[in-house]
Amino acid sequence: MSDAAQIPAPEMKAQELQRAFDVFNQVSLELTQAYGSLQGRVASLTTELAVANGELRRQYQEKEALSERLSLLLNALPAGVVVLDSSAAVSEANPVARQMFGEAIITSDWPLLAKARLVATDAPDEWQLDARRVAIAESPLDSAGGRLLLIHDITVAHELKANVERNQRLAAMGEMAASLAHQLRTPLATALLYSANLAQPELSDAARARFAGKATEQLKRLERLIQDVLLFARGESIGRDVIPAASLIADAAQTMEPLCREKGVRFGVSTEVGDAVITGSRKALGGALLNLLENALQACEGRRDGAAEVVLSAVVAGRQVKIGVRDTGEGIAPEAQARIFEPFFTTRGQGTGLGLAIALGVARAHGGGINVSSTPGAGSEFVLCLPSAAADQQQRGNNG
Repeated sequence: MSDAAQIPAPEMKAQELQRAFDVFNQVSLELTQAYGSLQGRVASLTTELAVANGELRRQYQEKEALSERLSLLLNALPAGVVVLDSSAAVSEANPVARQMFGEAIITSDWPLLAKARLVATDAPDEWQLDARRVAIAESPLDSAGGRLLLIHDITVAHELKANVERNQRLAAMGEMAASLAHQLRTPLATALLYSANLAQPELSDAARARFAGKATEQLKRLERLIQDVLLFARGESIGRDVIPAASLIADAAQTMEPLCREKGVRFGVSTEVGDAVITGSRKALGGALLNLLENALQACEGRRDGAAEVVLSAVVAGRQVKIGVRDTGEGIAPEAQARIFEPFFTTRGQGTGLGLAIALGVARAHGGGINVSSTPGAGSEFVLCLPSAAADQQQRGNNG
């Protein structure tokens, strides 16, 4: 007989109850510990959540304040700000932009609005908007194709610039009045001398013809001087011709090649301008370029060693066409380089001293300039720098 059979039934039940009670106590203790741990974890999570909520609230308040400041800044900006979506429709505009284009600008199609309201001017990225002159800068806004337009009203600045240029020309005219009198006196006195000789009855026909030719030559020199003075004083109106850079170079080369050949000077052309175009006056730019080429040819005339050469080059650098005129002449002395663009300054006896001044004026009127580098005894190079665009960009600009 087993031991279990010998234990009375009441005692067995008491033992089972005791074991069950012990298990219950153990489970209760574990549950109590787990509950306590859970309470601690909940408290920790609650604290972390409160911190996170506080941080999110702080970030939201900062972003809200930043958004408010940006909105105030856009409203206070003196320039117009226009936001375009990926379809080029106006999605936002600040008060200045709405004042420029009207309240109906929102949701408008920008290309159509620009074509209807903006008129191209003689300067790149500048437009006429009613009585205003504005400059428009464009920047990509996001990867979705949006764009940001910043529109500056430059009416006053443009008027001030025009007045400054006019005053500078007037000041230059005043400074060169004495020099002009000297420049006019010399050919006029020479022409009068030759004309007086024509009255001598004993002159042979050959001498009479020679004196008449000399007098005519001096009078033509006077005429050219007066034309140059008028052109310098008036300034150059640049117009809106769309000029392929390659065509401008080709025209200048076609004119200069026979002149260089006649003087025994080698003439070279090197161009890499592609389809770049220049907006302005073809006549004025062509004249300025020929002026630089003629100066280069005259600089080479003194060389008798067979090394005389004039090279016409052109390249596109960024948004500029750079047209170079290089010669292997005597070069320009350092003290003269600082004065070569001054009106009436010349190192040649028969020069008017206005050619380079006029060429620089034409370049500046087109938004460019002229750079010069020269080494005495080795030659000089003048680089005419002009704003340009590709032909397809120019076409898009013309289409609004």
